[in-house]
Amino acid sequence: MKNTNNSQTFENQNTEELFFAKSDLNNHKIDQLVSESLKSADDGELYLEFSENESFVFDDQRLKSASFDTSKGFGLRAISGESSGYAHSSDITEAALKKASNTVNFITKNNTGNFNHDFSKTNRKLYMDANPIDTSNFEEKVNTLKCIDEYARKKNPNVKQVSAALNGEWQVVRIYRPGGVFVEDIRPLVRLYISIVLEKNGRQETGSRGSGGRTEYTSFLDSSYWKKQVDEAIGQAEINLNSVDTPAGEMDVVLGPGYPGILLHEAIGHGLEGDFNRKKTSAFSNLMGEQIADKSVTVIDDGTIDSRRGSLSIDDEGTPTNKTTLIENGILTGYMQDRLNSRLMGMKPTGNGRRESYA
Repeated sequence: MKNTNNSQTFENQNTEELFFAKSDLNNHKIDQLVSESLKSADDGELYLEFSENESFVFDDQRLKSASFDTSKGFGLRAISGESSGYAHSSDITEAALKKASNTVNFITKNNTGNFNHDFSKTNRKLYMDANPIDTSNFEEKVNTLKCIDEYARKKNPNVKQVSAALNGEWQVVRIYRPGGVFVEDIRPLVRLYISIVLEKNGRQETGSRGSGGRTEYTSFLDSSYWKKQVDEAIGQAEINLNSVDTPAGEMDVVLGPGYPGILLHEAIGHGLEGDFNRKKTSAFSNLMGEQIADKSVTVIDDGTIDSRRGSLSIDDEGTPTNKTTLIENGILTGYMQDRLNSRLMGMKPTGNGRRESYA
């Protein structure tokens, strides 16, 4: 398909030009800078990121906004003990990296460095390299949102408002450690979100449906797919229209099939992160191996499912993601770990080191 924006396709090409095409850097210089910056650190890395994002929002029966942006930058981190020094810039040049190195070096003064900076190797590939932004043109994306609006309004006469959004993202990351080693990952992501308001007898209720995956737009633009998403959102709003206030008090909660992960995430997910347990601020601190739930409960954090939105081949520290059993038959068996906390706790990293961005 014809590319209708300024995005770039680098599938099967050397991604180095994304970061170094207009700079005075190369892998040899990067290695020298990183090795010098982290020679006395217990851990750390140089993180390079390039990303493209586009967003379409359809509201009030019209295209409300359409945007495209691109960003590029680096973050340099040095760790000594449990303290971190961090510097970042959108300017990927030798001068900017040297300045960042001087900034983070304060954290490693009087430290000798005692950590293995090697990466765990993996050749696992969970998703395509192609940039999803290029797989469909502007008109196809906008027309799909328009069709979603029209279908929802015809589906139910009580529809008061329809909001639909499409987002596409393409991210390339490189992570360097001392010794001339680096890993990289190319990450596509597409998301569709639909919100529908129903009104009946003066009462308004909302139903929503969100979906996404590390793939191209094709399946999201297919009418059989998005119609199902609209039907789910309308069904949720219809249930809400007939809902009554829940009585106060403690009661059993049943998590149905689908995506109850938000509730699970907020209820126990944060409490099973390594840093909270290392600092003894989690309700699960010192309970490893103990029975903390009913024997029927098993909880697994899996970042290795093909093409899923939450999956990554490697995390943002360069560690391969894992299928980590946190609770098995009601017994606490693991925590979600990044490199810093796993080192301090004498455990293995689980590939849960995530960043919001290079900054």
